[in-house]
Amino acid sequence: MQLSNRPPPSTGDRIAVVRAECRTAKAFQDGTGTPDRPSVHVRGFPVLNQLAAGSLDHVDLTAHDIPAGGTTRPLPVTKLTVGMDGLKTAGSADEAHADGVTATAFLSYADVSGADVSSALGVQVSQGDGAARVDATASLPLVGDVTVSAVVSAAGGNRIAFTDVRAEQGQLLPPLKSLLDKALDEPIPLQNVPAGLGLRSVTTTED
Repeated sequence: MQLSNRPPPSTGDRIAVVRAECRTAKAFQDGTGTPDRPSVHVRGFPVLNQLAAGSLDHVDLTAHDIPAGGTTRPLPVTKLTVGMDGLKTAGSADEAHADGVTATAFLSYADVSGADVSSALGVQVSQGDGAARVDATASLPLVGDVTVSAVVSAAGGNRIAFTDVRAEQGQLLPPLKSLLDKALDEPIPLQNVPAGLGLRSVTTTED
């Protein structure tokens, strides 16, 4: 049990919290085109003092189904969670500034595999048989399917790398080998990562 002699938030502070959360959520939705407004939680007390100083101590944001947006955002994002420290209260969604940011993005295998996405791999991607492994399946008419497995990890320069590639199913004929090599040999750079953010890790799940 935790006890505190801190007074409860005032009515004015509660109103300030709601307004700050609604403003941040609307700005993010306007900037990304999400179908639903993201959930936003402003942390810390009192918020009125933070707003007066022009910076919120900590803000948590969770957004779903962020659509692709041309060459700068070639892949849709199924879920994005963001924790921001020292978020400046002025500006728009395109020009948000924070002292520190930690974000986790969830990309579905279906979206990564999409042939209509310019930066997708161009092969069907699914969960592999081990930790941090994915399967990539390519097919050609009259040749058939071949599946290879690879370890996925974060590489320098905000890139996703595929290593320890091995054949899992089918005959790796030259046309298919060329297609898979093109998809997996070079690390894939992430597009439009905000300045100051670096890719820390990549993990795989069932989806």
